[in-house]
Amino acid sequence: MAFPAAFIDELIARNPIEDVVGQYVTLRRSGANLFGLCPFHGEKTASFSVAPDKGIYYCFGCHKGGGAINFMMELEGLSYPDAVRNLAQRAGMEVPEDEQYQSRYRQQERLWALHKEAARFFHSQLYAPVGKAALAYAMGRGMPKSTLINFGIGYAPDSWDSLVKAMRAKGYTDEELKDSGLVTVSQKSGNLFDRFRDRLMFPIIDTRGNVIGFGGRIMNNKDPNAAKYLNSPETKIFNKRKNLFALNLAKKSKLGYLILVEGYMDAIALHQYGFDCAVASLGTSLTEEHATLISRYVEQVVLIYDGDEAGQRATRRAIPMLEKAGIQVKVLKMRDAKDPDEFLKKFGPDRFKLLLEESSNRVEYQLADIRKKYDIREADQKVRYVQEAAELICTLDSSVKREVYGTRVAEAAGITYDAVKLEVNKAFKRRIAREKRKQEAIDLAPVKALQPRDRSIRYDNVKSAVAEEGLLAYVLKDPSLLQQTKQLKPEHFSVELFGRVFRQFTQRYEAGMDISLGVLEDVTSQEMNHLTATVHRHSEPVSEAAFRDFVQTVLSQNRGQQVSTDDDLMALRNQLKERKGTGG
Repeated sequence: MAFPAAFIDELIARNPIEDVVGQYVTLRRSGANLFGLCPFHGEKTASFSVAPDKGIYYCFGCHKGGGAINFMMELEGLSYPDAVRNLAQRAGMEVPEDEQYQSRYRQQERLWALHKEAARFFHSQLYAPVGKAALAYAMGRGMPKSTLINFGIGYAPDSWDSLVKAMRAKGYTDEELKDSGLVTVSQKSGNLFDRFRDRLMFPIIDTRGNVIGFGGRIMNNKDPNAAKYLNSPETKIFNKRKNLFALNLAKKSKLGYLILVEGYMDAIALHQYGFDCAVASLGTSLTEEHATLISRYVEQVVLIYDGDEAGQRATRRAIPMLEKAGIQVKVLKMRDAKDPDEFLKKFGPDRFKLLLEESSNRVEYQLADIRKKYDIREADQKVRYVQEAAELICTLDSSVKREVYGTRVAEAAGITYDAVKLEVNKAFKRRIAREKRKQEAIDLAPVKALQPRDRSIRYDNVKSAVAEEGLLAYVLKDPSLLQQTKQLKPEHFSVELFGRVFRQFTQRYEAGMDISLGVLEDVTSQEMNHLTATVHRHSEPVSEAAFRDFVQTVLSQNRGQQVSTDDDLMALRNQLKERKGTGG
């Protein structure tokens, strides 16, 4: 939606990028810019840059970037209008009335309110006669009333439309019920039916305290094909890839780490016994979005997945995702119980605390996993064990770590450490060679190398696109250059995104308004990341001669519809490098 340009300008002016980012990131000045640890991915070395003079941020690690509005969209998971509303509230500004915006936000507010009412309904049903069996089950699983209240646990009656009737009585429309995902629609009659029936209900609450969905455990399984657990579908307010059960409670924990488990009951049991840092994924494997979300709150995670093959596969998948987000990973293996819930009931919290202290780091876990694959009594399998272990050890970032784990492998295999060290060195050289070949492939394919990271943005004419990048980057530094673009039109640009940006820049310049990335409208987060990366890539001082070259290249490429060859592009890349080195 389009807010008045003057309103957006004032909003940006009253929300300096360094102040907005500074609410979430500790920034330290280095020259003209500020630097800190990126809030979008875990890291130990600050690669997150804020440029107050340009009003933008950019991470050299994960390549996210943009202005104050885009920052709020990315960090809080807000839509563009909601991010504007958030910043307006922060600055004490009133948002101009806009029906489209108000309608969209009202829809979200209604869905949040509907889910809250549904949670209240389910909770009340747990204590009604219809919920007697479900309450007995919950109590039998060791959940006292305090836990049921704390987690808002309820019961969905074994009825076709009890929730539908209750929500209609509260004034919610059938369309809102459909949008909520809490109902299904009969294909024959079009009637609405409750999605959750005869299930113990677990509200899913986001980090801002909104009920956004539910998970339901079946009570009396009359249908052998019915899923034991059923989760809400994706809706306007619920995305299972971006939320974790009980994170709204665990984020307040003082323990300094998170325990990641598979199921609701395990997370709840851990909270009951004092481990209030437990969270569970929502019927899906851990995702990169989950890992990024976790990295905002802690630097360490203890994984406790089931010991079966599916659970171990999930553990192996989760480790690299979490480490990529900068999170230290430990793995706890259950002993004498199938899951944390059972263990805590059998042995209590003190024994579980000991188990936590004994949990292995991810290298120990992965080496043990490799060890299980081979019968090292057989010579050929012993060789394969050492070789696979060496492939893992060679990735470690410390010579001390490599020696410690190499020694353990040598002891397990009954060979000398020197023999293992030799295999580790060979594995390291192979890894370096693979990375070198990969880089050479990139260097020898300029067309591919210059393509945007985001596949939704394509450079069909790379020569023109690179000139368009430079043109826009220079205009951001010196808007008066737009006076030299009279013959250039947005449709001349080969990249549709750049044409849109050029149109907005031109309109704002002609209206005497400021030009910056932060004021752009109708630009997605991925597009803003790419634009910010483009600005950083063209960091050389402005050269009018170079700017004229950019303009002429765009015009000539548009007229001729030329396709750039690898030789053309290699020359172009070298030219850009020279320009950066000489300042134009």
